[in-house]
Amino acid sequence: MDILTHTENGILTISFNRPEKKNAITSAMYQAMADALTEAETDSAVRAILITGKPEIFTAGNDLEDFMKNAASLASASAVPPVYQFMHALNNSGKPVIAAVSGAAVGIGTTLLMHCDLIYLADNAKLSMPFTQLGLCPEFASSMIFQNIVGYQRAAEKLMLGEAFNAQEAYQMGFVNKVLPLEELLPYALQQAAKLVALPAASVRITKRLMKGAQPAAVTSKMAEENQHFAAMLNAPEAKEAFIAFFQKRKPDFSQFN
Repeated sequence: MDILTHTENGILTISFNRPEKKNAITSAMYQAMADALTEAETDSAVRAILITGKPEIFTAGNDLEDFMKNAASLASASAVPPVYQFMHALNNSGKPVIAAVSGAAVGIGTTLLMHCDLIYLADNAKLSMPFTQLGLCPEFASSMIFQNIVGYQRAAEKLMLGEAFNAQEAYQMGFVNKVLPLEELLPYALQQAAKLVALPAASVRITKRLMKGAQPAAVTSKMAEENQHFAAMLNAPEAKEAFIAFFQKRKPDFSQFN
């Protein structure tokens, strides 16, 4: 199974489990996570959610072969792609969501963190949102949420240049709660989840709802705007050059485009 789910002591753990492909995410994996989050919303046995990966990698982002195969569905009005289902379920989750990240978190691997409530990084974590490097744009409201957290200039640097940043920089920017040695990451995240489980569930849920305020609706609106641009840019020459270069294992040449 490329996505593992396990509920114990009130904690639903969702784990990326495709290490041979650097935990690259396929449509089937998005669907599995979307279903797990949707079911958790009405499952009284689940009081907190933990998303994690492997010690060496969180996720390399989208599986590009699978992504390109299903790219047409991103612009389709007749169906909701699994990645949209997953991100909307994450954004709308009424239960607290914790992320425990070690190794690389590329693209949506970093974007999804913005929709979590608590983020803990191992000291080997490396985050990146290389959308412009692929001829694309930010996704799932990251252009709004990220700058709200870290400020415009820092967000512009990470989103426009698409360069990776390490765990310590993420902490200094105020993007994550804590950086821990790798061997302490998962035990600490589970410990924090257990604290949430021990609290009155209604109190935690209402506190989250009050803190979020009108944000979920604003995020949904920004998601729609970003996704419209993202879908259009997937068919543009710049993205085609980026993906061809990726599969040919060469550097893309964007000098021909205005």
